[in-house]
Amino acid sequence: MANITKKVSWSSRADESGAAGEGTPLLNGSEQPRLSRQVRLAWWLTERLTATTPEQSEGGSIFQIGRLSTVDLEEEITSDEVKPELETLFLSHFLDYDNIENQLFLEEERRMSYLGFRCLEISRWVVCGWIGFLTGLIACFIDIAVEELAGFKYQVVKENIEKFTEVGGLSISLLLWAVLNAAIVMVGAIIVAYFEPIAAGSGIPQIKCYLNGIKIPRVVRLKTLVVKVCGVICSVVGGLAVGKEGPMIHSGAVVAAGVSQGRSTSLKKDFKIFEYFRRDTEKRDFVSAGAAAGVSAAFGAPVGGVLFSLEEGASFWNQMLTWRIFFASMISTFTLNFFLSIYHKNTGDLSSPGLINFGRFEGDSVAYNLYEIPLFILMGAIGGLLGALFNILNYWLTIFRIRYVHRPCLQVMEAMLVAAVTATVSFTMIYFSNDCQPLGPEHAEEYPLQLFCADGEYNSMATAFFNTPERSVRSLFHNQAGTYNPLTLGLFTLTYFFLACWTYGLAVSAGVFIPSLLIGAAWGRLFGILLAYITPNSWADPGKYALIGAAAQLGGIVRMTLSLTVIMVEATGNVTYGFPIMLVLMTAKIVGDYIVEGLYDIHIKLQSVPFLHWEAPATSHWLTAREVMSSPVTCLNRIEKVGTIVDTLSNTSTKHNGFPVVVQVLGNEEPAKLCGLILRSQLIVLLKHKVFVELARSRLTHRKLQLKDFRDAYPRFPPIQSIHVSQDERECMMDLTEFMNPTPYTVPQETSLPRVFKLFRALGLRHLVVVDDENRVVGLVTRKDLARYHLGKHGLEELQLAQT
Repeated sequence: MANITKKVSWSSRADESGAAGEGTPLLNGSEQPRLSRQVRLAWWLTERLTATTPEQSEGGSIFQIGRLSTVDLEEEITSDEVKPELETLFLSHFLDYDNIENQLFLEEERRMSYLGFRCLEISRWVVCGWIGFLTGLIACFIDIAVEELAGFKYQVVKENIEKFTEVGGLSISLLLWAVLNAAIVMVGAIIVAYFEPIAAGSGIPQIKCYLNGIKIPRVVRLKTLVVKVCGVICSVVGGLAVGKEGPMIHSGAVVAAGVSQGRSTSLKKDFKIFEYFRRDTEKRDFVSAGAAAGVSAAFGAPVGGVLFSLEEGASFWNQMLTWRIFFASMISTFTLNFFLSIYHKNTGDLSSPGLINFGRFEGDSVAYNLYEIPLFILMGAIGGLLGALFNILNYWLTIFRIRYVHRPCLQVMEAMLVAAVTATVSFTMIYFSNDCQPLGPEHAEEYPLQLFCADGEYNSMATAFFNTPERSVRSLFHNQAGTYNPLTLGLFTLTYFFLACWTYGLAVSAGVFIPSLLIGAAWGRLFGILLAYITPNSWADPGKYALIGAAAQLGGIVRMTLSLTVIMVEATGNVTYGFPIMLVLMTAKIVGDYIVEGLYDIHIKLQSVPFLHWEAPATSHWLTAREVMSSPVTCLNRIEKVGTIVDTLSNTSTKHNGFPVVVQVLGNEEPAKLCGLILRSQLIVLLKHKVFVELARSRLTHRKLQLKDFRDAYPRFPPIQSIHVSQDERECMMDLTEFMNPTPYTVPQETSLPRVFKLFRALGLRHLVVVDDENRVVGLVTRKDLARYHLGKHGLEELQLAQT
């Protein structure tokens, strides 16, 4: 592999990676002057993880793709600095999206009648309906809780400010505002940092990984859902630069993962329903529906939810899945709309389908002309540049947090600091702003602050900072021209940009959608105002440009195209802007991708997850399966000794979660030929139930093992250390014929890397057996093997992963 740039070896055998003591090019092409410390850090991580997690299979792979090697270590890193981040940054489990068609599975399918298959299909629709209904209820609860608590907080602070505006002593109002924000955010940060760290952030990167075939531990558990919901309420009410819409996607996915299994492993309650769906393939489809239902509830965009799940979430798709996911999205939107109409004492009015309502663009404001299209493209480029700047700053901030802010107490303190600083900056800008606007009888501001303005006027800066981000976005879209002056919008854009960048990545449940829209709406409206100054014609409507700016900013940060176009069109209720929004998002993505990746992709890499993109690296055709496979491979005989199986599973040097099953040709000393593939989880269930050949007629196996036994153990299969096998039982034999997959996917060793990549990506594979021309096993390709290759600035680069 002379044409591949070698990367830092994350192995304890540093001498095998070549010149380990030399400066090795990093992912950005720069030289690392302190490589020895990087290797010491990597050595400690791999050794520590090897010692603490005996099941180092490909299903519990532990490696670092090299992103942390971009940190310039100025001092020695101790084990205490990294230890709290181990579970969240370095551990990932893979999912089996390929059905194991062994004899048990085929017999069950053959026994099932046509009516049975129809009942299963009806059950899938029922599950999707429940997913949509429960996701809508959760969105309704979040919305009502945020509205009530935020309304109470704003009213208290508003009355306090108005009181001290007349008598002096506004510092007391500032202190009250900062303390209230810090206290509320502290509650949200404590439950996240101490009880469920995986609930931090929006959860979209984790769900993308899950649907790609990687299971981040605890990502779809009930405890995660509870912490997520409570945490996002505290984050929004606490005045952070966050939105409640992003976490809805994670919440919907957790609901889907729980409902589709017909039981709760957290509560240890089994309802004995939907048992057929207890496998990764079915669960993945329902999680896709849950993510779409979350988007639909957040933005009132059912079609946008389906497209989001297709574009950003699901790696695998089919036509029937599309229809079911759309059904779940519609149910989610309807449920939220119906219960909110009851809450607002207007039962039956279903005109506000989502958590955020951008309002409708009507009249002359929706018109745009041909000569405005270049301006929209220019705004898209600005959004791409600002989005790339946002992502770069947040990347380095996240690196800083990994190094220094890794203890829960420090994470809580940082969240409280950000809340207090946000309140202080907001109050300071409101105090020094003299942007007074008339308060008309039809004015839509819910909490207008007068401050030092004359009677009948309100402070326009307070409108941007004092309301929730959703209300601020709506006011920037629809307030009349002249509501904001350019200085107000410029200062607000600058401060909120850095506050949002600082906030994303805190140990709180929060999304980046609404802050991005708010930043973009602010500078977009400023863009429209400046155009109106330059050209006094009335075509430069500031609300129109606020919408385009919001789309450009959000597209520049998250790099969504198709789904975000439809979400914006559905949320505004007008398809007129579909083409301009599409142009803006395409431009923002092209410009942003030229500089840096999208925010979600950056955080996925920071978590060291082997995410498989749509296509293999462009220059990888000359690599073959022989060069990327893992070899030698631990194989099992079709009739294997129990002691051998136990030792194989207990051996920490056994890497893979799947084991080729071979049959030896009598009188031939050549390697055995492949006859099947069996998973670690299957072997553990067989050992647990003691399915041994010599005991087949004894009372220990009084019944034949069924698929139900495997489904009951799913998804938390017991570790091999919990299986007790006596010395006599170790001498027994185990026949794997009935339980192995007799038709695993195989490729010849000369298969090109892109072809191997397509098989993994299209079929959802976890293992791919490499055979020679006589069907003898020569290697095994796993997701970890494919993740080593990355297209960098120096061409195809190989990332040396842990081999211990």
